[in-house]
Amino acid sequence: MNPKLLIVDDDEETRTQMKWALDNDYDIIFAGDQASAVEAFQTARPLVVLLDLGLPPHPADPEEGMAALAKLIALDCLTKVIVITGQGEKEVGLRAIGGKAYDFMAKPVDMEELKVLLKRAFHVAQLEREVRDMQQAAPPDTFAGMLGTSAAMLGVFETIRKVATSDAPVLLLGESGTGKEMAARAIHQSGARKEGPFVAVNCSAIPETLLESELFGHEKGAFTGAHTQREGLFETSIGGTLFLDEVGQIPLALQVKLLRFLQEQCIERVGGRHPIPIDARIITATNADLKKGLENGTFREDLFYRLAVVNITLPPLRERGDDVRLLAQYFLQHFAAQAGKSGLAFDHMAMSALNFNPWPGNVRQLENCIHRAVLMAEGNRLTMWDLELPNAPRPVSSGTTLRDAREHLEREMVQSALRKHRGKIAHASAELGVSRPTFYDLMGKFSIARKEA
Repeated sequence: MNPKLLIVDDDEETRTQMKWALDNDYDIIFAGDQASAVEAFQTARPLVVLLDLGLPPHPADPEEGMAALAKLIALDCLTKVIVITGQGEKEVGLRAIGGKAYDFMAKPVDMEELKVLLKRAFHVAQLEREVRDMQQAAPPDTFAGMLGTSAAMLGVFETIRKVATSDAPVLLLGESGTGKEMAARAIHQSGARKEGPFVAVNCSAIPETLLESELFGHEKGAFTGAHTQREGLFETSIGGTLFLDEVGQIPLALQVKLLRFLQEQCIERVGGRHPIPIDARIITATNADLKKGLENGTFREDLFYRLAVVNITLPPLRERGDDVRLLAQYFLQHFAAQAGKSGLAFDHMAMSALNFNPWPGNVRQLENCIHRAVLMAEGNRLTMWDLELPNAPRPVSSGTTLRDAREHLEREMVQSALRKHRGKIAHASAELGVSRPTFYDLMGKFSIARKEA
């Protein structure tokens, strides 16, 4: 049974060409405008959509296609939408990428290139759904797709449970890669709005000149090039949740409009004069220190307190203890199955190396590390050398005796444990599973001082 492909294009000649080229590989559904595209998508639920941005009633303008893109992504954020742009409209394609499109192609479309792109898009879409299914069927160590048994994460889960039942604004704080968007999705999925759309936007990824129109929409004629009325992401998220990542990057002028929404639950489009009521929950996130923004005047104090009704801080991975092992095993299982290496497992030293690493990039870095290691591993054991971590013990040269190799490894592990725990002997010895007197003996044996931490 061929996978379903939705093609949104009003040009009959192009539709015939697409059907002739792709019909053997895909079950093709056609739509000619935004409304029929949304209807067809809701009925067929295709993994991939091929979307011409030039749709009626104004086929020479990309705005109708961009609006269709936003609605399709809101219906299913895992859908891979490939947009088709006019010749020389690279800026429009990049804007579509900022709107969560998977990729773009310029007219005239090269069919062989399109076939390769479609094949990759279907592959990625299927893998992402497998990950989602694994998360939904995950063991008791998970909460709404988030894994963790550490005290810090259990506290996060409990706070999410409490705030999910209300519509109070939530501000998610934490370093890059700690899982702030996953936490926002968990709040959405655990609340009364879970059947509505979850619309995520990275405010730092959209140019300031486009951000207001993206969020609030615009009226026809509001500015040069605004040939049609367009809904913004606030309207797209009605009945659901709007997640504003990197909210600290919003310029002051837009902060005023965001504050007004939080106060009055309504917005005005760019160029509009009539308030539009919006029933949507707002969740924001940042890895920056917003209090510094308050001090230097780049972030409004009244907006900060409106957004931070509830603060949730996602802990860095280095403070989550055995969650490193739990997450590493989960990623290994997923990527090994994906690579056809289902029997692959960590050896003892690989797991120790994972524990020693400080993970400045947090969960995202760990995921990428395991993915690469799975691809590079040979045999059925994933070693510390496959991980290529900067703080992992270095391999010994060939010809080294077993005794020398063991001492080399012991020295490296003692030094790594001291670095990780900043010279705290009790914590470092516990990490290695030895008593404090034994740890002191090892330090003396290798002339290691606490200051090496």
